Parts: sequence; C-alpha cells; structure tokens
Amino acid sequence: MANFFLDNKDIQYHLGHPLMKKIVELKERNFADKEKYDYAPIDFEDTIDNYKKVLEIIGEICGDVIAPNAESVDQEGPQVVNDRVVYARGTAENHEMLTKAGVYGISLPRKWGGLNFSMVPYVMSCELVSRADAGFGNIWGLQDCAETLHEFASDEINDEYLPLINKGATCAMDLTEPDAGSDLQAVMLKAHYDEKAGTWLLNGVKRFITNGDGDIALVLARSEEGTTDARGLSLFVYDKKHYAVKVRRIEHKLGIIGSPTCELVFTNAPARLVGDRKMGLIRYVMGLMNSARLGVGAQSTGISEAAYREALKYAHERRQFGKAIIEFPAISEMLTDMRAKVHASRAMLYETTRYVDMTKAYFHLSKERKLEKEERDEMKYYGRLADAYTPMLKLFASEYANQVAYDALQIHGGSGYMKDYPVERLVRDARITNIYEGTSQLQVVAAIRGITTGVYVENIRKYEQDAYAPELQAQYNMLKGMREQLEKAVDFVMHTEGSTSEFIDFHARRLVEMAGHVVLGHLLLRQASDETCGCEEYRISAVTYIKSGKAKNAAHYDYILSNGPDEIGMYKMD
Repeated sequence: MANFFLDNKDIQYHLGHPLMKKIVELKERNFADKEKYDYAPIDFEDTIDNYKKVLEIIGEICGDVIAPNAESVDQEGPQVVNDRVVYARGTAENHEMLTKAGVYGISLPRKWGGLNFSMVPYVMSCELVSRADAGFGNIWGLQDCAETLHEFASDEINDEYLPLINKGATCAMDLTEPDAGSDLQAVMLKAHYDEKAGTWLLNGVKRFITNGDGDIALVLARSEEGTTDARGLSLFVYDKKHYAVKVRRIEHKLGIIGSPTCELVFTNAPARLVGDRKMGLIRYVMGLMNSARLGVGAQSTGISEAAYREALKYAHERRQFGKAIIEFPAISEMLTDMRAKVHASRAMLYETTRYVDMTKAYFHLSKERKLEKEERDEMKYYGRLADAYTPMLKLFASEYANQVAYDALQIHGGSGYMKDYPVERLVRDARITNIYEGTSQLQVVAAIRGITTGVYVENIRKYEQDAYAPELQAQYNMLKGMREQLEKAVDFVMHTEGSTSEFIDFHARRLVEMAGHVVLGHLLLRQASDETCGCEEYRISAVTYIKSGKAKNAAHYDYILSNGPDEIGMYKMD
C-alpha cells in the first residue's frame, strides 16, 4: 500500500516552518472552537497532528485509488450524455472515496462542516492529488471556489452552499468565453435582474470551463447594460440543480483528460449575486485567480514529483552496456538537476502559501473586529509578499514541471514515448500548467511589479540575515553576489538613459527569472541548513540549484547590458 504523504519527507518538512505557529493561532482564534466541537484541536501541537492525520488519509487514497485509476481515466475520459457530464469510472471512484473520507472542504470553518485547516495543509492535499492524477487535481482544487464564497458571499449564500462542499458537491469557475480568454474584461455573458422572478438570470456562452458541469459554479457576467469594461462585471453563484445550463461539448485535449473542459450554454439560468455589483472582476475574480494560481503551483509540483520518481525508478531498472543507466554521469546529472527543481518548486510553493495564509487569516479576523495597527501592518506586509510571490510561483513551478517531465521521458528513451509507461501522460499533463490560469508570459507581467517596487530584493535581504550551515558559506556568498547583480540589472533597465515601460517589459522575463533564482536558492539553502532535515539530498539540491542559477543569471545579466533601449527595435516583428 502506497501513501503519498508518508513517503514524502520533503512535504512533511514544510509543516514544521516557524510561521506555522502564528498561522494556526490566527486560524483557530486561540482554539475557541474546542468548546463547541469535540474534534477541534486544543493547542498548536494538536492542530498539526490533525493536519498530519488527514493528510495521511488523503495520501493513502492517492496511492491506493487515484494513482492506480489514472491510466484508465486518461484512456476513457469524461463524456457528455443528455447535456450533462459523466465522469470516467475512475474519476467517479476517486471522488466517491474522498467524499466518504470527509476530506472535502477541509479549509472551511467548522460551522459549515469543514475542518478549519489553514491553506498549507489544503495546498499539500492539492499536491498529493495532482501527483496521483493531475487531471483529477483540477476537480479537487476547484474547492477554491468555496473559499471565494466564504470570503465575499453573504451569510445566507454561505449557509446554503458551503455545507454542500463537505458532502462532495463539486465546483467550477465559469470565467472565459469564446472571445474572452486571458482578457476577462471582455466577458459578455449577460446578467439581468428579473423583477417578476425576483432573481438574476444569466444568458450566453462560456468556453474552456474546467469541470464545467460542477454542482456549484461561480460565474463572471456583465450585469451593467451598455458597458464593455471590467466595471460592468459582477460575480454570481449558479446551482446546477436548476438545469438551466447545458454542456454543449467537452474539449478534446492533449492532457489532463479526466478533467472535463466544457463549453456551456446559459439560458435564463437563475443565479445569485456574490458581494457587490461591478466588483466581479476587479476584486472577487482577481482573488479567485490568485488562489487558482496557487493551485496550479501545487499541481505542477505534484507532476514534477511524479515524473522525477518515474525517471528515478526507470534509471535503476534499465540496464545498458552491462549496468543500470543511473550509473552513467549523463543520467545521474539529469536526475540530480530534476530533484533540485522539485525541491525548489515545493519550497516556493509553501513559502507562498504561508504568505497567503497570513493574509487570509487577518482578512477574516478583520470581518469580526477592528484590527490593531500592528495587525494591519502585518496583514499589509504579508499581502504584498503574497501578491509578489504568487505569479513567481506559478511561473517557476509550471516551467519546472514541463522541464522535469521532459527529462523524465528522455531518461526513458523510446520506451517513454510509448503508452506502456505513465511518463508520456505526465508530459502531456504538464504542458497545460504554464498556459492556463494565466500563461507564463502573463505571470511575468504580474511579477515584474515585485521587481520595480523592490519587494523581491527587500525579502532577499531578509533571507540573507538567516543562519546558514558553515559548509554552505560558498553558496551563501554566491547568492549574495547574485542579489547584487540583480540590483545592477534592475538599475540599468529602470534608470538608463532612454528607458521606457516598453524597455522594462522587454527585459521583464529575464529580471523575474534572476530574482526567482535568488529567492529559490535561499529557500533551498535555508532548508539544507536546517538540522531537522538531516538529509544530504537537500544540501545537494541547494548546491546544484544555486550553481545553475548563478550561471543563468550571469547570462541574463550580460544579455540585458548588451541590449539597451536603442537595441530592442530589432526584435519587433511586422
């Protein structure tokens, strides 16, 4: 029997971060629920123990049910029957097992049937499920919709819908349309209030909707007649029980086959307004998208973990020229580099999640009482970090998922190209991660603000104050030099004569990657210096990653300095 939580000491390590104590105290309100619910924790240690027990349950289901079902789900896929989605047999079984285990909605408050877990264990569950089957990871991860309702919907709406999540109700976020992909302000699905019926009615078409036939859907629609921009959009919740939305078709995709990507037709679909009118895209969907990007970071890390393990296993089993191929330097170097990228992705994933956790905890606390100045300052501080780190996480984790999956197939050779091995599915599944929920190029657009405002460099300087193992002093010095090089590159791009916003955009990818290599290098160095890890592989990952990052940053730095404002015209295409 496999357990995807217990067999991963790296993911367990991240539950022990010092900030977890503050996160738990804020989330549990000093453990006030222990008087109301017999399953509520009594202190910090009890809370972490609860996290581990639930993650063990999820890890066991992932290893014994979801992962074994992944190949059949990939072959069978979902179908449209009578305008409804019918899951593949394995997908339905996965969902039934997790529902019976009572682990849906674990981050929701206990009064709505949740376990009141922080975001860290919830995101860990997303990683575990995605390692087992990235397609099913989408269905599991869409619980983020419940978080959005919890944050912005009325008590009346939450009282009706949130208890359903724990009972297995699935979710969807209906955002994109045939003419509105990444540009969501172009959404035109119409919402009008019917005075006679006393409800909002939705009409129009949505496309590329993940799990589009979910039981509870958050729908972005144009509520203000005559508008064409973001200010005319509102967010609505639609209940599948009304049967006013038909699934026109399921897209035939390259990967994540088990996740039904639907085209939907709304015909006078009754819906309820979430929050305030005109704030649908400006506030609510932006929050939803940030959570979705955190989810893609978890999905990407799960795919990377699965691909690395498949490659490592094959390299031990496959023999050529009288020995296992892992004994060849070319292969062992690839695996070492792959493992470093997995560790780096995971370190960034949970660093970002902790920042999000702190921000959300203070947000919910602010709805109960006025925050003290120190609390407001701390909420603002972690909010800035969450906003800066989320796009960087999505960028790096998704790109690394593609690179690790690519190398895993390469290690398999011709066998990996065949459907006899799961690695070809992992390659296909990985490919979408740097496209949906905002392409890598759009993540750079978001992350460059962390460069121009100095958020990344400010946090990097704080990392430099951490204590590192003496034997890693050389790597610490490398990172410090890389930070200084980054600052010089930023100064050149922003302040050199003739610099424009277009010039900054031209070099944005290089600057963000330079910052990312320093940030991820520090996270790995910190982990490698932690005596509680007690493992040589983290030191190797830190050394490997920092050496590689130093070389890449040097190349970016040279390219930036050799392509000033007067040079970029040659790259424009007619």
